[in-house]
Amino acid sequence: MGTENLSTIKAEIEKSSAYKNLSNLFDEGTFTQIDAYTMSGENPTEVIAGYGTVNSCPVYAFAQNSEICGGAMSKAHAAKLQKVYDLAEKTGTPVVGMYDSNGAKLTEGIDMLGSYGAVINSVSKLSGVVPQISVILGNCLGTGALNAVSADFVIMSEKAKLSLDVTGENASAQDAAKLGVSHLTAKDTDSAIELTKELVAMLPSNNLSVSPIMDADEPADDAKCPIAKITDADTFIQLKKGYGSEAVVGLGRIAGVVTGIVATKGGTLAAEDCDKIASFVSFCDAFAVPVVTLADSTGFAGVKEAAKVTAAYADATTVKATVITGKAYGAFYIAVAGAAANADITFAVDTASISPLAPVTAAAVMWSDKMAVPKDERDKVVAEYEAKECTPAKAAAAGYVNDVISAADIRFKLYTVLEMLSGKRVATMPKKHGTIN
Repeated sequence: MGTENLSTIKAEIEKSSAYKNLSNLFDEGTFTQIDAYTMSGENPTEVIAGYGTVNSCPVYAFAQNSEICGGAMSKAHAAKLQKVYDLAEKTGTPVVGMYDSNGAKLTEGIDMLGSYGAVINSVSKLSGVVPQISVILGNCLGTGALNAVSADFVIMSEKAKLSLDVTGENASAQDAAKLGVSHLTAKDTDSAIELTKELVAMLPSNNLSVSPIMDADEPADDAKCPIAKITDADTFIQLKKGYGSEAVVGLGRIAGVVTGIVATKGGTLAAEDCDKIASFVSFCDAFAVPVVTLADSTGFAGVKEAAKVTAAYADATTVKATVITGKAYGAFYIAVAGAAANADITFAVDTASISPLAPVTAAAVMWSDKMAVPKDERDKVVAEYEAKECTPAKAAAAGYVNDVISAADIRFKLYTVLEMLSGKRVATMPKKHGTIN
């Protein structure tokens, strides 16, 4: 292949949307291609790959080029992806994948099974080793969808499609968000790339490094929700917003420190909420991101859900601080704040309600004589029981919370915990992995 042909290939690649998207992702002047001139048959390979920095953080990335054979997965395509993952493994560097493909290159026949399998194996091997972000900008159909959803985070453009079904039915960004398959939905390609940059800035390079620490900033002046009151202004990124209505999870900064935040809204946690919480806590633990839990819930919808969340917290050895901001009864307290959760520090707001049973149940057992009143008067008895027996002061006296604080002090108390426990190290029993799921 002569120099003239190389120039032609280079020009064709650089005019593509995939190349422009990678250039927009990387800091200006840092994008360097990998295997830029490899061919898939008579055409340039259907994917562009390279490395550079994103907000000064080293990153490997690839973008499927739908302008060449629809971005189809070919042997050459898979080989280039393998190169990216191999280099990321050797250097401990995050991987960003931009997906826009209709599926496999069928003219290569059964060989595509091996190509897909090799890539999926690489993605799985790197899970928990380096952060992986999938950005779905167009079609992500067929077996390639397995690669995309195996990443730690999935960002979708509103018009993108994601499905194992190559027909693309029930594959919209809205469907993916509702099913908990995607983490973030962006208005368009440029917005998706900006979200990716924000996310990269929050993440450590690998499981042996720490998240970037930024200068501390105060919460927004108009902060009203509990999370906004404890996080630096405009730093919280909510994940899986459309999946599960009683729990909020996301990454934010508390006095400059990247923190995973779980907040419950006071109701009963359904299966979707528990799945969202458990997977997020597991991610934070894999990359030593501290977990702060703002706990307020009546409990779990089912025992399977309770076990899933309890196991996620119990297995996590990262820094864990819980603030009981409202209700914490029985299994919910045990799962996120008690000894089973291995919480390093548990605070309770002075208005919290803490009990081994929901107050209505506890009152029926412990104050059975007082509950022997007309039905319309029982709520008053339950309220009296809660005010006397479910106080944070009683929980503190029994050693179930470390301190009782005011809501205004939550951010400061959490900052002290994050600072004092930043060097936490825990040795665990040797095992391959847990089996509670």
